[in-house]
Amino acid sequence: MAVSSLRCIQSLGFSSRGRAFFPVGDCSRANARKSMNCRLVFASAKNSDRDLCVESKVETLLDSVKWDDKGLAVAIAQNIDTGAILMQGFVNRDALATTISSRKATFYSRSRSSLWTKGETSKNFINVHDIFLDCDRDSIIYLGKPDGPTCHTGSETCYYTSVNDFLEHKQIEGSRQALTTLYSLESTISQRKAELAVPQHVKPSWTKRLLLDSKFLCSKIREEADELCRTIEENEHGTRTASEMGDVLYHAMVLLALKDVKVEDVLDVLRHRFSQSGIEEKRSRGQQNEAMEEDGSWMWFQTLCPCT
Repeated sequence: MAVSSLRCIQSLGFSSRGRAFFPVGDCSRANARKSMNCRLVFASAKNSDRDLCVESKVETLLDSVKWDDKGLAVAIAQNIDTGAILMQGFVNRDALATTISSRKATFYSRSRSSLWTKGETSKNFINVHDIFLDCDRDSIIYLGKPDGPTCHTGSETCYYTSVNDFLEHKQIEGSRQALTTLYSLESTISQRKAELAVPQHVKPSWTKRLLLDSKFLCSKIREEADELCRTIEENEHGTRTASEMGDVLYHAMVLLALKDVKVEDVLDVLRHRFSQSGIEEKRSRGQQNEAMEEDGSWMWFQTLCPCT
């Protein structure tokens, strides 16, 4: 801090709401030319108070975790868009504090007795957007976006061995991810698309027909969207609405596959729009994703430290 800025302050105090105040002193009308320096000191004081607020809240949070007799707790990394469970590890107090600070999923290695950040070698970091504790406060979820495959094998997640497949003696080529309903459907559509590369000697399935004829596909999407709207116009039962929405979603996902767009990409767009109104979102289209990530970072910080 410059000496000229220090002269603007006789004594610096902080109110209970985290706002700095400056007693009357050298920062008077006679020294109006130094007002800019005063404002800089004010901003610096606010930042310091904010840091103290965050540090205090982090310590309170760390104290609330039920660490085991070795000072550890289970931490699970989950994809914020797909919901996929990426990996499990262990964290200690320092690992959790580091994750909160860096927003990179950090764990504690029991074999090396040291902290390690996922991606420090592979560069496939898991960028943490939020952290959740379970009801017993002895298990933690890192909710984040991976930069690439999470598993050291190159798999998207560390969970790709199905017990049912093993018990039923199913032969699975490659790995099979633990997929939810939506992503199982996406996977099936992708398989149908891949099969089109092989000469077809039988009547194509419905999905393949849609993939082979984009005009037909678009007409079906419009048709199903109209039927979905009719469920509200004609006051039909909610089960009918769910059924029609299922049709719209399925046909739209075929279109996504045709365009080589993943459902995860769509969810990523929606997540970035959470903090914006529809009008603001339209105005901001075309801006870089980095700007939106910064907005999300600030919202996360405000949640952690509401006194700012």
